[in-house]
Amino acid sequence: MLKSVLLAGGGTAGHVEPALAVADALRAADPRIRLTLLGTETGMEARVVPARGYELATVPKVPLPRRPSRQVLTVPGRLAGAISRAGGIITETHADVVIGFGGYVSVPAYLAARRRGVPIVVHEANPLPGVANRLGARLTSHVAISYPGTPLRGGRLTGIPLRAEILTLDRSPAAMRAARARYRLDPHRPTLLVFGGSQGARSLNQAMAGAARALTQSGVQVLHATGPKNFDEVAAALPPGLPAPYVLVPYLDHIPSAYAAADLVLCRSGAMTCAELAAVGLPAVYVPLPHGNGEQRRNALPTVEAGGGLLVDDAELSADWIAREVLPVLTVPERLAKMSAACAGMGHPEAAQTIVAMIHEAAASRRRAGGRHAAH
Repeated sequence: MLKSVLLAGGGTAGHVEPALAVADALRAADPRIRLTLLGTETGMEARVVPARGYELATVPKVPLPRRPSRQVLTVPGRLAGAISRAGGIITETHADVVIGFGGYVSVPAYLAARRRGVPIVVHEANPLPGVANRLGARLTSHVAISYPGTPLRGGRLTGIPLRAEILTLDRSPAAMRAARARYRLDPHRPTLLVFGGSQGARSLNQAMAGAARALTQSGVQVLHATGPKNFDEVAAALPPGLPAPYVLVPYLDHIPSAYAAADLVLCRSGAMTCAELAAVGLPAVYVPLPHGNGEQRRNALPTVEAGGGLLVDDAELSADWIAREVLPVLTVPERLAKMSAACAGMGHPEAAQTIVAMIHEAAASRRRAGGRHAAH
């Protein structure tokens, strides 16, 4: 019987939110299971995990340098300390299984679990796995992936686990009108939701300020989250006297209600955003981050290729592009409905339950092997 699970996921929403969604599913299945989330003291998990009612244990943050530098020389010693701390937490919580979601905290969790003979489950949210999960997948046969073709040995396609509030979101006309009232929007106008992640995105903000007149003159209203540091700049750039509501907020403190209010989204294409929009059947115009290894483009491609969204390079996004490409979508209800249906078909609403089943499989494999916690 499963009594305790350690979930390692810290740093960004892409690691923390899937961990919390799996924790919610485990708790719903058996409220008696002890659930501990492993993170750092400085990541978003330090605030979010306790607020969601879960125990947080922390390890030192040990970033792995992407390029050769002197910092590489300090990694082994610091990593050994993090592994030791993670091992102590595994012992203290009597963890039956460790599940990692990538990022800094997963490496010490995987290595400490391996030393103690504790089964490992890996969940990878992105099409291209990071260093942590490439390591973790070598230590277990219980590997969950979110995109077909993710290069992890033995990966099983589960999708990204999402919280119940997203999976059960009501986007009926009545719920849409109520959500729009929350944001002081007209209940009947086509609505564009714009956000660029928790800090905002300058290119999206600038393009929208330039397109605001054309959008609102066509009857479209906008809910635009600028990012806290960009609010004043965007407010000053918006033209005065717009003919339809243009609601500017620093950030979205309740993303489900924003989704419920929207007909279409203009956003980045992080893994969590793509998964949430597919789950609620909300089409989007994706503007991948122009940095990194191109993973944001890969995140959006399956939905875009299915007809559930549009894709534009950051450098190509402009006020003219929005007027030319986005307005024709927002002002043709039939096209929106078709895109919404295509988008909804890309979701994996059962992801959390599938991963919970994998956790039970991992625990059962240890029992069959007669596994015991190693001596400490």
